[in-house]
Amino acid sequence: MMDGFTKARAMNFPRQVIAGHDCIGQVGSVCRDFELKGTGLVITGPTTGALAASMVKDSLTDKGYGVQQVVVGNASQENVVKVEEVAKDVKASFLLGVGGGSKIDLAKLASVHLKLPFLSVPTSASHDGIASPRASIKDGGTSLSLSATVPMGVIADTAIIVKAPYRLLAAGCADVISNTTAILDWQLADRLRTEDYSSSAANLSKYAAEAIIENAAAVKPNLEESVWIAIRPIIISGISMAVAGSSRPTSGSEHMFSHILDQTAPGKALHGEQCGVGSIMMMYLHGGDWQRIREALQMIGAPTSAKELGVSNEQLISALVHAHEIRKDRYTILGDRGLTPDAAERLATRTKVI
Repeated sequence: MMDGFTKARAMNFPRQVIAGHDCIGQVGSVCRDFELKGTGLVITGPTTGALAASMVKDSLTDKGYGVQQVVVGNASQENVVKVEEVAKDVKASFLLGVGGGSKIDLAKLASVHLKLPFLSVPTSASHDGIASPRASIKDGGTSLSLSATVPMGVIADTAIIVKAPYRLLAAGCADVISNTTAILDWQLADRLRTEDYSSSAANLSKYAAEAIIENAAAVKPNLEESVWIAIRPIIISGISMAVAGSSRPTSGSEHMFSHILDQTAPGKALHGEQCGVGSIMMMYLHGGDWQRIREALQMIGAPTSAKELGVSNEQLISALVHAHEIRKDRYTILGDRGLTPDAAERLATRTKVI
C-alpha cells in the first residue's frame, strides 16, 4: 500500500483590512467585530504616532475598552522586552501597533511572545511590513529578520499617512518594486536548488510590484490619492509572505545588498531605498528590464544611485561583493561565490548607480 499524501501548511492572514480616508476612527468597531475584550495596549512613538495614538485611544474608549499606552523608540530587543513588561503590568488583552514600521514590528513580536492578538495601525508606509508575518529587529549592531504573526486587522488611514514625510512613502514603493528581482531569484532557486516555490505567493508579490510600477507617475508628495494608490500593493506585498510562509516572494539578492549596506553605512538610507537601488542592479544580472525599474523609481522620487543613497561608490561596491554572504540558505542570482570587485564596479557603472 502506498503512503498517503502528507503535506500540510498553515497560512494566516489579516481578518480585516481597512484602508482609506479617516478610517482610523473605526479601530474600536473593528475590535468589537473581533469580539476582543478588556484592555488594549497602544504601542507608539514620541513623534509621528502621537496624533494617531490619541485618535485610536478615543475610538477604543468610545467602545468601552480600557486603554493603556507605551511610548517606545526603535525596533530593538530592549524595546520588545519593554513592551512585554508593560503589557503584563497593565494586563493587556490585545495590542495595537500605532506608528511607523518599527512600532508595528514591536507589536508583532510582543504579540507572538505574549500570545495576544494585535492590530496594525500604520502612520507611514516605508516598507511592506504593515501586514506581513516578518519583523525586523535590531540586536546590538545586527538587524534580524524574525518570524512573527500577521496582524488580526490592518487599519491604514490615508489622511494620516499622507502627513508623514514623503520620503517614507517613496521608500515603501521602492521596497515593493524590488519584489520583481526577489521573485526572479526565487524562481532561480527553484530551478537550480529545487527550493519550495509558491506560484500563488509569487503572483501576489508580482501584482503588487506591477501596480506600483504602472502607477509610478501618479505617486507624488502631499497627495492623499498617491497613498491610496500605494497602500494596497504595499499591504498585498506583505500578505504574499503569509502565503509563502517566508519572506521569499519579497526578499532576494536586492535585500541582501541592502542588509550589507545597513552594516557598512548605517543610517545613510532607508531600507526600501536601498532595496530599490539593489533591484536595478540585480535585474541587470538577471538580464531583465532594469531601465524600467530605474525609471519607475525616478518618477516616484526614490534614489537610483549611490550618491542619492548617501553612500560612497566604494561602500556600494563592497556591499555588492559581500551581499551573497548574508544568507547562505537563500540562493540568488549572486550564487555561492558572489561578485568580484571588478564585476561589481562594472555592474554599478552599467546601471548608472555609480
